[in-house]
Amino acid sequence: MKTRAVRLHGVCDLRLEEIELPEIKDTEILAEVMSDSICMSSYKAAQQGANHKRVPDDVAENPVIIGHEFCGRLVKVGDKWKDKFKAGDKFVIQPAMNYKGSLAAPGYSYRYCGGASEYVVLPEEVMLTDCLLPYHGDAYFYGSLAEPMSCIVGGFHANYHVKPGTYVHEMGPVPGGNMAILAGAGAMGLGCADYAIHGGNPPKLLIVTDLDDARLKRAEKLLPPEDAKKYGTDLRFINTGSMENPVEYLKSLTDGAGYNDVFVYAPVKPVVEMGDALLARDGCLNFFAGPTNPEFSAMFNFYNVHYSSTHIVGTSGGNTDDMRESIKLMSEKKINPAGMITHVGGLNACPEATLNLPKIKGAKKLIYTHLELPLTAIEDFAQAAEDNKGTALGKLYADLDRACREAGDLWCPAAEKLIFEYAGIDA
Repeated sequence: MKTRAVRLHGVCDLRLEEIELPEIKDTEILAEVMSDSICMSSYKAAQQGANHKRVPDDVAENPVIIGHEFCGRLVKVGDKWKDKFKAGDKFVIQPAMNYKGSLAAPGYSYRYCGGASEYVVLPEEVMLTDCLLPYHGDAYFYGSLAEPMSCIVGGFHANYHVKPGTYVHEMGPVPGGNMAILAGAGAMGLGCADYAIHGGNPPKLLIVTDLDDARLKRAEKLLPPEDAKKYGTDLRFINTGSMENPVEYLKSLTDGAGYNDVFVYAPVKPVVEMGDALLARDGCLNFFAGPTNPEFSAMFNFYNVHYSSTHIVGTSGGNTDDMRESIKLMSEKKINPAGMITHVGGLNACPEATLNLPKIKGAKKLIYTHLELPLTAIEDFAQAAEDNKGTALGKLYADLDRACREAGDLWCPAAEKLIFEYAGIDA
């Protein structure tokens, strides 16, 4: 069958193309993708091409479909999997399969499997590694956000602490401790703060820093400090840009003790070094944001490593259990990652948006694969409605603006339903 897909051919070479999907084997599954959110990792893959660790060396001859934050429904199930899956089931994918030690992943490595496509063929290893997960949410976009949320959950589970006189790693952030999220007012930082407060192990003090007042203001609106207080957390959003000595000020909030857990959400040398300087004794620095430069490095205080037991961890994606936890927390409405989304568009918008991701203000960009729609900020829906007044597109934007305003200026299931109605899709 034919499908439209965004494929990577080489460095900065993304193309929206119509391709022919092969007939599935008995070991494979044909699936329909309904939504895919764009990750900075896809931008990095596009920037590096075959030099990226997950992208095949022969990508120029055998281009791969990008996108790994996708949600959809199964269309045709190969005989091997008919006892476990059936057509019509909703699904999400955990792309970090680690199949036989390989880095191959949907959205990076496969000719016929990636989120930026209307239809995909799920290879056998997705099922063998238990990375095809059932999804029962009321909107596909939440399923797309399960993958980035799983990365956040995995980062928390990777942090560790060691009691004096022992060598036992106690996993996770310090219960009731001091936590800092640096460069944290973007999409993933917001998810991190949401999970920190509502994930079951809230810190006593949580500071979120950024250099952009508008981003911090939006973050505070989405995660009100008064709500955090209900969970015993003193939540503060702080712009460190104009501070003469931000480390001194931030440490003063802990009476000089420092932070037990510091999450660094930007691959920027001064941010990493500030995180190091903020660590308390036995403090753990989590370097979350992956750099594009393979030579990226920063100074780390090894005197403190030796005498204060400070340490650093890093993760690249979550695992299947992390994704299950993310889905559970969303289904129980304990976390709401909808605040991550600031822009929505159709598959036609995906190549340009991916290649220019760092230049586009806002947070996550959500793509509906069966739609032709320019990438549009949620805050610009009203203007888009006016610009397209008297057309079906203008009515769509007006309806979307109303639905999102009713949801607190957030993307929501009601808005997604309007998208599918406009596209003539029975979702």
